[in-house]
Amino acid sequence: MIVNGTSKITASHRSRTAAIYLRQSTLVQVRDNTESTLRQYALGDEAVALGWDREDVLVIDADLGVSGKFGQVREGFRDLVAKVCLGEVGAIFGLEVSRLARSSADFARLLELARLTDALLIDGDGVYDLTNINDRLLLGLKGSMSEALCQDRHKASYADPAVMPRWRQGAVTTATPGRERVA
Repeated sequence: MIVNGTSKITASHRSRTAAIYLRQSTLVQVRDNTESTLRQYALGDEAVALGWDREDVLVIDADLGVSGKFGQVREGFRDLVAKVCLGEVGAIFGLEVSRLARSSADFARLLELARLTDALLIDGDGVYDLTNINDRLLLGLKGSMSEALCQDRHKASYADPAVMPRWRQGAVTTATPGRERVA
Protein backbone atom coordinates (compact mmCIF):
# COMPACT_ATOMS: atom_id res chain seq x y z
CA MET A 1 0.00 0.00 0.00
CA ILE A 2 1.38 3.37 -1.04
CA VAL A 3 0.91 6.07 1.57
CA ASN A 4 3.79 8.56 1.15
CA GLY A 5 2.87 11.53 -1.01
CA THR A 6 -0.63 10.53 -2.10
CA SER A 7 -1.67 14.19 -1.66
CA LYS A 8 0.41 14.91 -4.80
CA ILE A 9 -2.12 13.01 -6.91
CA THR A 10 -4.63 15.43 -8.43
CA ALA A 11 -7.76 15.15 -10.54
CA SER A 12 -5.60 16.10 -13.53
CA HIS A 13 -3.39 13.04 -12.96
CA ARG A 14 -6.42 10.78 -12.47
CA SER A 15 -8.01 12.07 -15.69
CA ARG A 16 -5.11 10.52 -17.63
CA THR A 17 -3.81 6.96 -17.85
CA ALA A 18 -2.14 5.14 -14.97
CA ALA A 19 0.63 3.22 -16.74
CA ILE A 20 1.81 0.05 -15.02
CA TYR A 21 5.21 -0.82 -16.48
CA LEU A 22 6.37 -4.40 -15.90
CA ARG A 23 9.89 -5.55 -16.47
CA GLN A 24 12.18 -8.44 -15.75
CA SER A 25 15.38 -8.73 -17.71
CA THR A 26 15.42 -12.42 -18.58
CA LEU A 27 12.99 -15.21 -19.31
CA VAL A 28 14.59 -17.11 -16.42
CA GLN A 29 13.58 -14.26 -14.08
CA VAL A 30 10.05 -14.35 -15.45
CA ARG A 31 9.90 -18.13 -14.94
CA ASP A 32 11.57 -18.23 -11.52
CA ASN A 33 10.26 -15.02 -9.99
CA THR A 34 6.54 -15.36 -10.51
CA GLU A 35 5.85 -13.56 -7.23
CA SER A 36 7.56 -10.45 -8.58
CA THR A 37 5.51 -10.63 -11.77
CA LEU A 38 2.29 -10.97 -9.76
CA ARG A 39 3.29 -8.03 -7.56
CA GLN A 40 3.88 -5.94 -10.66
CA TYR A 41 0.48 -6.82 -12.13
CA ALA A 42 -1.09 -5.99 -8.75
CA LEU A 43 0.05 -2.38 -9.16
CA GLY A 44 -3.06 -1.96 -11.32
CA ASP A 45 -5.16 -2.57 -8.21
CA GLU A 46 -3.03 -0.01 -6.37
CA ALA A 47 -3.79 2.56 -9.08
CA VAL A 48 -7.51 1.88 -8.67
CA ALA A 49 -7.16 2.22 -4.89
CA LEU A 50 -5.50 5.61 -5.48
CA GLY A 51 -8.47 6.83 -7.52
CA TRP A 52 -7.95 5.79 -11.14
CA ASP A 53 -10.85 4.15 -12.94
CA ARG A 54 -10.08 0.55 -13.89
CA GLU A 55 -10.49 1.40 -17.60
CA ASP A 56 -7.81 4.11 -17.23
CA VAL A 57 -5.19 1.62 -16.03
CA LEU A 58 -2.84 0.46 -18.79
CA VAL A 59 -0.57 -2.51 -18.13
CA ILE A 60 2.54 -2.52 -20.31
CA ASP A 61 4.14 -5.95 -20.06
CA ALA A 62 5.79 -6.31 -23.46
CA ASP A 63 9.27 -6.15 -21.91
CA LEU A 64 8.95 -9.12 -19.57
CA GLY A 65 12.01 -11.23 -20.31
CA VAL A 66 13.66 -8.56 -22.48
CA SER A 67 16.95 -7.08 -21.31
CA GLY A 68 17.73 -3.45 -21.94
CA LYS A 69 21.37 -4.44 -22.18
CA PHE A 70 23.36 -4.33 -25.40
CA GLY A 71 20.96 -1.90 -27.09
CA GLN A 72 18.05 -4.31 -27.34
CA VAL A 73 14.86 -2.55 -28.27
CA ARG A 74 12.30 -2.68 -25.52
CA GLU A 75 8.95 -2.10 -27.20
CA GLY A 76 7.10 -1.61 -23.93
CA PHE A 77 9.49 1.08 -22.70
CA ARG A 78 9.33 2.82 -26.07
CA ASP A 79 5.51 2.79 -25.93
CA LEU A 80 5.56 4.11 -22.36
CA VAL A 81 7.84 7.01 -23.34
CA ALA A 82 5.63 7.80 -26.35
CA LYS A 83 2.49 7.93 -24.19
CA VAL A 84 4.26 10.15 -21.65
CA CYS A 85 5.41 12.49 -24.47
CA LEU A 86 1.84 12.77 -25.74
CA GLY A 87 0.64 13.76 -22.27
CA GLU A 88 -1.58 10.69 -22.01
CA VAL A 89 -0.03 9.41 -18.78
CA GLY A 90 -0.91 10.83 -15.37
CA ALA A 91 1.26 8.39 -13.43
CA ILE A 92 3.77 5.62 -14.04
CA PHE A 93 3.71 2.76 -11.54
CA GLY A 94 6.54 0.33 -10.87
CA LEU A 95 7.80 -1.78 -7.99
CA GLU A 96 10.94 0.40 -7.96
CA VAL A 97 10.56 3.29 -10.37
CA SER A 98 14.32 3.87 -10.34
CA ARG A 99 14.62 0.56 -12.22
CA LEU A 100 12.19 1.41 -15.03
CA ALA A 101 15.07 2.10 -17.39
CA ARG A 102 18.28 0.13 -17.80
CA SER A 103 20.58 3.14 -17.99
CA SER A 104 20.83 6.45 -16.17
CA ALA A 105 20.51 8.26 -19.50
CA ASP A 106 17.19 6.54 -20.34
CA PHE A 107 15.95 7.10 -16.80
CA ALA A 108 16.93 10.80 -16.85
CA ARG A 109 15.08 11.26 -20.16
CA LEU A 110 11.98 9.58 -18.73
CA LEU A 111 12.14 11.81 -15.64
CA GLU A 112 12.44 14.94 -17.80
CA LEU A 113 9.52 13.91 -20.01
CA ALA A 114 7.43 13.13 -16.93
CA ARG A 115 8.29 16.55 -15.52
CA LEU A 116 7.35 18.33 -18.75
CA THR A 117 4.01 16.53 -19.00
CA ASP A 118 3.22 16.54 -15.26
CA ALA A 119 3.24 12.75 -14.95
CA LEU A 120 3.91 11.29 -11.51
CA LEU A 121 6.08 8.27 -10.76
CA ILE A 122 4.73 5.95 -8.07
CA ASP A 123 6.30 2.98 -6.30
CA GLY A 124 6.29 1.36 -2.89
CA ASP A 125 8.32 4.22 -1.42
CA GLY A 126 5.83 6.86 -2.46
CA VAL A 127 4.59 9.32 -5.05
CA TYR A 128 7.14 11.43 -6.91
CA ASP A 129 6.20 14.73 -8.53
CA LEU A 130 8.95 15.63 -10.97
CA THR A 131 8.05 19.32 -10.83
CA ASN A 132 9.36 19.17 -7.24
CA ILE A 133 13.16 19.52 -7.13
CA ASN A 134 13.47 17.28 -4.06
CA ASP A 135 11.57 14.46 -5.78
CA ARG A 136 13.77 14.86 -8.89
CA LEU A 137 16.95 14.76 -6.82
CA LEU A 138 15.79 11.71 -4.88
CA LEU A 139 14.81 9.77 -8.00
CA GLY A 140 18.03 10.80 -9.75
CA LEU A 141 20.03 9.45 -6.84
CA LYS A 142 18.00 6.24 -6.74
CA GLY A 143 18.48 5.83 -10.49
CA SER A 144 22.25 6.26 -10.18
CA MET A 145 22.39 3.76 -7.32
CA SER A 146 20.31 1.28 -9.30
CA GLU A 147 22.57 1.53 -12.35
CA ALA A 148 25.71 1.13 -10.23
CA LEU A 149 24.27 -1.94 -8.53
CA CYS A 150 23.24 -3.47 -11.86
CA GLN A 151 26.77 -3.05 -13.17
CA ASP A 152 28.12 -4.77 -10.07
CA ARG A 153 25.49 -7.45 -9.74
CA HIS A 154 22.74 -8.00 -12.30
CA LYS A 155 19.94 -8.81 -9.86
CA ALA A 156 20.89 -6.01 -7.46
CA SER A 157 18.32 -3.77 -5.90
CA TYR A 158 19.14 -1.13 -3.33
CA ALA A 159 15.85 -2.00 -1.61
CA ASP A 160 16.57 -5.74 -1.45
CA PRO A 161 17.86 -6.77 1.98
CA ALA A 162 19.31 -9.94 0.46
CA VAL A 163 21.61 -7.76 -1.65
CA MET A 164 22.51 -5.15 0.95
CA PRO A 165 21.38 -6.58 4.31
CA ARG A 166 24.13 -4.97 6.32
CA TRP A 167 23.18 -1.47 5.12
CA ARG A 168 19.75 -2.01 6.62
CA GLN A 169 21.39 -3.00 9.91
CA GLY A 170 23.71 0.02 9.87
CA ALA A 171 26.92 -2.01 9.55
CA VAL A 172 28.54 -1.28 6.22
CA THR A 173 31.68 -3.26 5.48
CA THR A 174 34.56 -0.97 4.59
CA ALA A 175 38.24 -1.37 3.96
CA THR A 176 40.64 1.15 5.46
CA PRO A 177 44.29 1.20 4.36
CA GLY A 178 46.38 -0.70 6.90
CA ARG A 179 43.37 -2.29 8.56
CA GLU A 180 41.39 -5.45 8.08
CA ARG A 181 37.88 -5.26 6.76
CA VAL A 182 35.49 -4.70 9.63
CA ALA A 183 31.84 -5.70 9.52
